[in-house]
Amino acid sequence: MTAGQADALQRLWPKWGLDIDGQRVIDLGEMFGNTNPVVLEIGFGMGEATAQMAAADRRTNVLAVDVHTPGQGTLLNLAEQSGLSNIRVGNGDAIILLREMLAPDSLGGLRVYFPDPWPKKRHHKRRLIQAEFLDLAATRLKPGAIVHCATDWEPYAEQMLEVLTAHPDFENTQADGGFAPRPDFRPLTRFEGQGLDKGHVVNDLLFRRVQHGDQDQDQPPTGV
Repeated sequence: MTAGQADALQRLWPKWGLDIDGQRVIDLGEMFGNTNPVVLEIGFGMGEATAQMAAADRRTNVLAVDVHTPGQGTLLNLAEQSGLSNIRVGNGDAIILLREMLAPDSLGGLRVYFPDPWPKKRHHKRRLIQAEFLDLAATRLKPGAIVHCATDWEPYAEQMLEVLTAHPDFENTQADGGFAPRPDFRPLTRFEGQGLDKGHVVNDLLFRRVQHGDQDQDQPPTGV
């Protein structure tokens, strides 16, 4: 960790940092000081793309979670240098955050960019995007919220597409049911550029949290 990263953590963590301890439910409006929608970003690396997206859309709050301390320091530095009051940085397990510290229907979106692909078959169960994770995420996402995933590991991209398509709480925003073109709002990261230079194919997935029951709201519950 550089001196600048350590300095940013020491100075800015009390103001913009969140220790994920599972001990309380967060009031996101109080955390950000406004009622703008909050997007949860899981795994942000060094934070360059996170900062760029936050700067381009200051009416969206970003709660960015990672366990990489140098990256946390860099993102805090970027937020301060660019005057980005719409970023908060969380340290810890995003599953604990979702399960224990976020209220139902509190998130306006979820971003998971280039998660660990765990390429060996015996490690596939460690991949983040699984049906059980989506079950949990769905309870915290508002209806209409977008789940945006991106990966340069094609077998993982196929698995993501499969589990998201099969999940009843999400629908693909792409009419053909496939991958999405990289949207303009997701910056090309240094890591992604390195992968493209190696011939990797990057796939984006954009799925929407479904609002259930609209078509049946005037119908009595089954069994009544």
